[in-house]
Amino acid sequence: MVAINTETITYFFGQLYTEEGAGSGWIIDENGYIVTNNHVVEGAQNITVTLDDGRTFPAAVVGTDFLTDLAVVKIEAENLMRASGGDSSELNLGEWVLAIGNSLGLGVTPSEGIVRSLGASITVSPGQTLHDLIGTSAAINPGNSGGPLVNMQGEVVGITSVKISMVGVEAMGWAISIDSALPIITQLINTGHVVRPYLGISYTDVTPYLVWQYNLAVNEGIFIFEVLTGYPAEEAGLEAGDVIVGFNGEEIANIGDFVEAVTSCEIGQNVEIIYWRGNNEYTTYATLTESPPP
Repeated sequence: MVAINTETITYFFGQLYTEEGAGSGWIIDENGYIVTNNHVVEGAQNITVTLDDGRTFPAAVVGTDFLTDLAVVKIEAENLMRASGGDSSELNLGEWVLAIGNSLGLGVTPSEGIVRSLGASITVSPGQTLHDLIGTSAAINPGNSGGPLVNMQGEVVGITSVKISMVGVEAMGWAISIDSALPIITQLINTGHVVRPYLGISYTDVTPYLVWQYNLAVNEGIFIFEVLTGYPAEEAGLEAGDVIVGFNGEEIANIGDFVEAVTSCEIGQNVEIIYWRGNNEYTTYATLTESPPP
């Protein structure tokens, strides 16, 4: 378990400000690879990792993934004591677990609790729904983000995230299950990004303002701002100003619906797309390709 401190430099009314942040992480590889949350390191110019023996290292981002709120950073160190991975599928309701993290930025501390739910899904922000979550009564405070949730054998079974504990649910924190996180972590270490199915558009939710501005015929769906050259959407004949309302048999009312529908498909899969252009509804087909590197 490590403490992570970040500095983010921003400009506000011509003035330079440095915003400090704190989070947690855990060593997955003895050569310095550390797992944390994407929101812990997102936008940070400087990242510092402090080990449990007090040594401090600058860290570099290896890869991040917004959709799963996961990130991997690396420090230049060898022969580190890595955490042992567990099997979150073997967890039971009522089982005791520990959330270990840099709580409130005051140093590494554990908090105990029980497993209160398994396999939960929570929408964190538009287009970001986290799945296969472990609910726990263990206290998860700012600074715990990215730290390990461990079972009584000391095995990592989840990755805590304060960002998704703040959902108005009393005495319930959330952790990303290790079973669903490991494939993402492996891709981040190997390639620096996660490869997913990709259509090749920039888009936003249909809003009352967009309905008025563009005289749209529908008040739900995703509005296409741009169709990227050389990607499936262009080959399917989609254009800026179109509104997608159906994708691969699923109704699309908002960004969350669209992201979930696309990521549930396979690269190379041919999908049906229902969309509106002006006052007419059309159907087209696209073969999804790999998402480009960020």
